[in-house]
Amino acid sequence: MKSNRYDAYREDTAGRANVADSPERIAYYKELARLETGALWTVANKIEPWAPRSASVPVVWRYQDLRGHVLRSAELVSPEEAGRRVIYLNNPGRRDVAAAVGWLYSGLQVMQPGELASAHKHSHSALRFIMEGQGAYTVVDGHKMTLGANDFVLTPNGTWHEHGVSEDGTTCIWQDGLDIPLVNALEAGFYAVHPDLNQTVTYPVDDTSAAWGHAALRPQVSGWTKPYSPLFKYEWEPTYEALRRYARTTAGSPYDGILLEYVNPATGGPVMPTIGASMQLLRPGEHTKAHRHTGSFIYQVAKGSGFSIIDGKRYDWTERDIFCVPSWAIHEHANLSANDDACLFCFNDLPVMRSLALYREEAVKENDGHQELI
Repeated sequence: MKSNRYDAYREDTAGRANVADSPERIAYYKELARLETGALWTVANKIEPWAPRSASVPVVWRYQDLRGHVLRSAELVSPEEAGRRVIYLNNPGRRDVAAAVGWLYSGLQVMQPGELASAHKHSHSALRFIMEGQGAYTVVDGHKMTLGANDFVLTPNGTWHEHGVSEDGTTCIWQDGLDIPLVNALEAGFYAVHPDLNQTVTYPVDDTSAAWGHAALRPQVSGWTKPYSPLFKYEWEPTYEALRRYARTTAGSPYDGILLEYVNPATGGPVMPTIGASMQLLRPGEHTKAHRHTGSFIYQVAKGSGFSIIDGKRYDWTERDIFCVPSWAIHEHANLSANDDACLFCFNDLPVMRSLALYREEAVKENDGHQELI
């Protein structure tokens, strides 16, 4: 309790805990504490708030500020030493769990030509979004995928996976996204290193794209029963073309512009049970209306420049910047270009929110649907 007070969270509202401290009550609370127990009414209003109160804060991680430090890590530490050579994004409100926002982890990983990290697997679901470089590849359970800028790749929980860059490639940087804080909070995390340090490629290169990467088409015979997508790589070019084609036929969402979710082609559901992902397009000059929802979001600017207003504060962004929107934070996005579109990649924990029936959304109605700047 703060300053030995037990009534710090009392509220003078019918139906809420409103118990004032007294010498007799404080003595009673101390007796309970010695038994590793406590009186619910002393913390009820704290642990059951009227609405979500995220410990996370909005942050923009600017690529021009981080890139030099990410490249410097390759001079200081080898993949063999680090396991994964990553500069992680540390939200000021979530430093205790190394989260970028909410229960989501993110970081920037760099690999140089000819480098190959050891294969491993873990209980955490993971994704990669390629930011720059040529020759990057990932191997997941024997499936090798070649990767280019703005490609999105999955390394689902429990799969052996490793990352590398070909000898004739260039230095590559990508964003990692994982549910590490969530899995750790559930006390369900396991980690293993491949007994041979690296796995054998047992399928044709880019085979999952050949089998599953065609819009509205699926293999006649697949036998796929796993809870995550059988398509491990989602390529940028067809994604961007799909957004542009969709934009020609619809006004889109007043809150998100033109947004397409990456899906599991076998089920139509999210790509992984705990992490969802999307790509959205903002037309030239578009400024969306404001809303809020449960669920934590991490955005990377795949194309263009603009700004977002999050809980009344403006955050400018440009290509390759990463920013976060905490759960239940009011937000809106704007494209600063009058001539070109802007695209935002996003990963989030919406599959968890929806599976647990915790998803809620609310639009801003005042000021024609926009926030007043603080």
